[in-house]
Amino acid sequence: MAKKPILLLVDDDPQVLQAVKGDMRNKYKKEFKILATTSAQEALDLVRELKNKGEDIALFLSDQRMPEMQGVDFLEKAKEVYPTAGRVLLTAYSDTDAAIKSINAAQIDYYLLKPWDPPEEKLYPVIDDILLEWQANHRPAFQGIRIMGYPFSKLSHDIKDFLATNLIPYKWLDVTKDEEAIQLVESNQLTSADLPVVIMEDGTIVKQPAPSELAGHLGFNDAAKEEVYDVVIIGAGPAGLAAAVYGGSEGLKTLLIERKAPGGQAGTSSRIENYLGFPKGLSGQDLARRAITQATRFGIEFLNPKSVKKIDFVDKYKVLTLESGEEIKSKSIVLTTGVDYRKLMTDGLPELTGAGVYYGAATTEANSCKDCPVFVVGGGNSAGQGAMYLSRFSSHVTILIRREDLSSTMSQYLIDQIATTPNITVQPFSQIVKANGSEQLDSLVIEDIKSKETEEHKAKAVFIFIGAKPYTEWLPETVTKDEKGFVKTGRDLTGNTFKAQWKEERDPYLLETSIPGIFAAGDVRSGAMNRVASAVGEGAMSISLVHKYLSEF
Repeated sequence: MAKKPILLLVDDDPQVLQAVKGDMRNKYKKEFKILATTSAQEALDLVRELKNKGEDIALFLSDQRMPEMQGVDFLEKAKEVYPTAGRVLLTAYSDTDAAIKSINAAQIDYYLLKPWDPPEEKLYPVIDDILLEWQANHRPAFQGIRIMGYPFSKLSHDIKDFLATNLIPYKWLDVTKDEEAIQLVESNQLTSADLPVVIMEDGTIVKQPAPSELAGHLGFNDAAKEEVYDVVIIGAGPAGLAAAVYGGSEGLKTLLIERKAPGGQAGTSSRIENYLGFPKGLSGQDLARRAITQATRFGIEFLNPKSVKKIDFVDKYKVLTLESGEEIKSKSIVLTTGVDYRKLMTDGLPELTGAGVYYGAATTEANSCKDCPVFVVGGGNSAGQGAMYLSRFSSHVTILIRREDLSSTMSQYLIDQIATTPNITVQPFSQIVKANGSEQLDSLVIEDIKSKETEEHKAKAVFIFIGAKPYTEWLPETVTKDEKGFVKTGRDLTGNTFKAQWKEERDPYLLETSIPGIFAAGDVRSGAMNRVASAVGEGAMSISLVHKYLSEF
């Protein structure tokens, strides 16, 4: 529900304030919230607080004679924070000439003489006209979290990415050009050293917050509630979310742990068009939002952002230690940690990551690239989806690929879309050999792989999609992996080393790892199909196998 706009009344005389407050409430209380104070300084503090909360003030009404400051002075200061609000001065007849001169200087809308009886003739017509004009030109304030900072700043990007991937709406304010940001910086006496700043919905200002600090302000679940879980799922990508839905719906004590945000790599996709049941496609964030809502409805616990540091074993129990030091005990584990984007270590790119160089993140940073040329590196579906999304904002998108064309790496439907998008160009046999910029990306040096000729191009941003590697370095050595680091399961577990370790009388279940009771599903598993639908299927299947394992526990 939208908040009511505010009418703020200021008068140091309690009787006069009570009278004008009563008259204003009688006429305007249905559409507006009436606030009143006897202190001009208190009113200014309140104005700044309301601005931080994203509240709208439609009108200021102030008495002229007040001990802390004159009414005109108050209205001038209030105008700096709410420049479009109506301004009315309340004055005695003896002060009329001085009030008129001040009104001309301060651009006050109207002055009212005391007493204003009857209000139907001397108060309401004036206020009605001012409020009607305000409503005609007013655009409601954004209700939610606001981020103020410099564009192409690494910390600004990290904050936006954390909120976006956790499906939390926010408004980005560029302090170099957005009037609202400039006003908020000035009214809160912030400096460039404080930025980026996050203003929470209640008006709380958080300077340069880490994601974990933001999570605390947002009320994220901070600690596990149960002593022992039936299953702990590590990773909230499509496989982990599916496992959580089935674990919760089937009555298992289920805990889902995610180190970044729900959705995994799929959650960063601007459009998934080949997922069954969605003929118009859906964004990765929408899929993650639906899934996490469904899972929590079934009573699962969700810890985010939390990282698992190690897994130990006490009898048949698995003891997980988080980076925070917290220990969690479970009967079984499902590994759905997925993959991380591979990093391009070309000269200049690592230093500018988050400041013009991005891995994924097309949906987060697209608006910052409005009317600017950008580059996409990679020829897979993620790169194609990212390029299509960026083309809606950027003046031109150049896709850099090392091959001759996209046919061997990208789905045909995306190739067709790219071919018919006028502001996307595919540049074959090309690679970045250097990125230039001090605090943010300025240009890219691109090499023709065949001729070895190089050319420098101005660039505000480059989005890199060059494949992925499994997030498995943290796992115990006893969890068998293939040569690329993906977790082996089921019938892929062979050899003398495995036989020496596996002490169960039965063979491992289809998705079971080399440790009984630890399962793997989705992209982290060796031999996985790397499709959202198959990850969801494996996540659901893993819970069926968990049930089998728990029957032996």
